[in-house]
Amino acid sequence: MEFLWTIFEYLVVVGLVLVLGLGAAIVFEAFSRRFNHAHAEGHPIFEDPNSLKQVPCPYIFDPAEKYISLIIPAFNEEHRLPGALDETLNYLQQRAVKEKSFSYEVVIVDDGSADGTKRVAFDFVRKYTVENVRVILLGRNHGKGEAIRKGMLHSRGELLLMLDADGATKVDDLEKLEKEILEVAKRELGDSPDHDSSLRISDIPIAAFGSRAHLEERALAAVKLDSTDCQYPVAFICICFQLCALLSGVKLMVAKYNNVQLHFMFQRKWYRNFLMKGFHLVVLLAAGPGIRDTQCGFKMFTRAAARKLFTNIRLKRWCFDVELVYLCKWFRIPIIEISVNWSEIPGSKVNPLSIPNMLWEIGLMSVGYRTGMWKIST
Repeated sequence: MEFLWTIFEYLVVVGLVLVLGLGAAIVFEAFSRRFNHAHAEGHPIFEDPNSLKQVPCPYIFDPAEKYISLIIPAFNEEHRLPGALDETLNYLQQRAVKEKSFSYEVVIVDDGSADGTKRVAFDFVRKYTVENVRVILLGRNHGKGEAIRKGMLHSRGELLLMLDADGATKVDDLEKLEKEILEVAKRELGDSPDHDSSLRISDIPIAAFGSRAHLEERALAAVKLDSTDCQYPVAFICICFQLCALLSGVKLMVAKYNNVQLHFMFQRKWYRNFLMKGFHLVVLLAAGPGIRDTQCGFKMFTRAAARKLFTNIRLKRWCFDVELVYLCKWFRIPIIEISVNWSEIPGSKVNPLSIPNMLWEIGLMSVGYRTGMWKIST
């Protein structure tokens, strides 16, 4: 018994040392990021592969030259990027034909990719010209948050939309976010008795967040398989589905079976729901209530909102979205949360190893802002 007590004491001491060490590391890292260097950064240069000339880079404080900018961060997206860009640019071109006042640009930020992402991106610049498609090269990998920050700071749109390189959200859903922003802007102008009639939508700070919260409420997903179209035995098909479910962390139920069709039902296992709810709780404590889905990669900002937010943001990786929520609340920028069509795309960069980094960044943010080490520029 005395031996077990000694082991317990030892584990307690080790645990305390680890907690204190982690706390000290968070404080030190937060202190090292206390200065915001956004205003002092050098501007990147856009390369035009058609003329081999360098194009001057705009800045977020310059007047808007386009109606909308789409910022796409890309890290090793050689295979998924072409499909997403084809869909995006087809939509933008068709809309530009229908609406003569509609102008756009797509800004691809290559976050230090080691594959052919750069080549793919410049192929689209050659096809659509540097006026419509531009590429920012970061040289080395900084993280999704930093890639989006760079793209936002050097875009020309009145509206700025960030979206993922995998095309998980349909690009035409931007119209939902755009519509809500326009309605809020009209109300803001209408409620102000002394508003300037020359104000544009880009002058009013508003943020619209795409949301997948409505999808999280659906615990079940159904799959119907016609066995007559399949060359494999039914038993083999069932085993394959069970293995896929086990590896994916979901529960599989054969809801219905006959000689022709198999009906499968997939349900998230309890620990996946537990992790999801646990992360939401941590976000709630760090950034406060109000947003059900902070991590959807489909968000739109007016130029005025982007100017305030992305010159202050410090987190560089997955949890920069949480910092955006915090900053929106600090600046009292209206946040609209809108359901979007989202689908799982193979090849996600988020994995269980991302969770410690997310918690680390949330810890940094909490310490940085609550101790006053991270000053917000107004």
